[in-house]
Amino acid sequence: MLLPRPRGPLTERLVEVLAEPATAAPVGASPAHATMPVTDAPLADDDLQLALWVCYELHYRGFDEVDPGWEWDPDLLALRRELERTMLAVLRRDVVVPSDGATVPERLKRLVDGDTAPSLAGYLVRHASWAQFEEFAIHRSIYHLKEADPHSWAIPRLAGPAKAALVEIQADEYGSGVASQMHSELFRATLRGLGLSDSYGHYVADVPAVTLAVSNLMSLFGLHRELRGALVGHLAAFEMTSSAPNRRYSQALRRLGGDQAARRFYDEHVTADALHEQLAVHDLCGSLAADEPDLAEDILFGAACCLYVDTRFAEHVLRQWQAGRSSLRSAESAPDRLAVSVS
Repeated sequence: MLLPRPRGPLTERLVEVLAEPATAAPVGASPAHATMPVTDAPLADDDLQLALWVCYELHYRGFDEVDPGWEWDPDLLALRRELERTMLAVLRRDVVVPSDGATVPERLKRLVDGDTAPSLAGYLVRHASWAQFEEFAIHRSIYHLKEADPHSWAIPRLAGPAKAALVEIQADEYGSGVASQMHSELFRATLRGLGLSDSYGHYVADVPAVTLAVSNLMSLFGLHRELRGALVGHLAAFEMTSSAPNRRYSQALRRLGGDQAARRFYDEHVTADALHEQLAVHDLCGSLAADEPDLAEDILFGAACCLYVDTRFAEHVLRQWQAGRSSLRSAESAPDRLAVSVS
């Protein structure tokens, strides 16, 4: 994978510096000296979210032209930390975590039941064109092609029943050891069935900041041990809100003429995530809260952040489609395909 094109002064500086060998960067060339975005809306800031995504990807598969030594460069980590603080500060300000005396599993259920996000799945199953479903898959490819990886960071940070529950969930995500059954591989088949590229990171340049934020939030929680509670809370909310929408995604693709191979990713999640929900809520989050009560509020915060960011994503996509526009970053990302009537 190649480094993406910059989207502002921060990513322009970051990409420039990462082109240098990690041990030979000139004095003063550290990306920490780049201009930091000043924003009150980091989820919509293209420069900030792309910079975070680039920093995080150094911990996943990296970039073809980037020296692996940059992964643990102190100045680069300092830059990442400042970006993370900006994003976390706004999330802590804006994300509401209801407080009551119920157990963590009960509070998770109330949180999800009270979610008022617009139904992107409902739109897709009733109204979406083939072109719009392609756009949806492009957005989702940013995370689904590394599905489960961010949450796996929590495995060495847990113990006992919580760890066992997470391993059970993740083993299923990774196909129980069968490469072709990994959920990331099933999504590659969906992309191919839609006539899209199944290459990791192929569509990063096409998606807006809020799509990157969906993925970045998981990495933010996953790469900090102190946020392990938020990470498992995020996973619980993710699983609790997955089964029913995936049924609708499959129905939408069937309506549009998608074949069984292209729909399998969604069909698999209908049953798998129903089981994962119970494991994540009770065996993972419930056990962790019982073992480490101080993490209870973090668990709820992570779950609430998952719902909050996913809502911002759905609002963006639906707002663009209802205005007859592409939800991607540029017209080049959706040539002629989106010339459809949106109801």
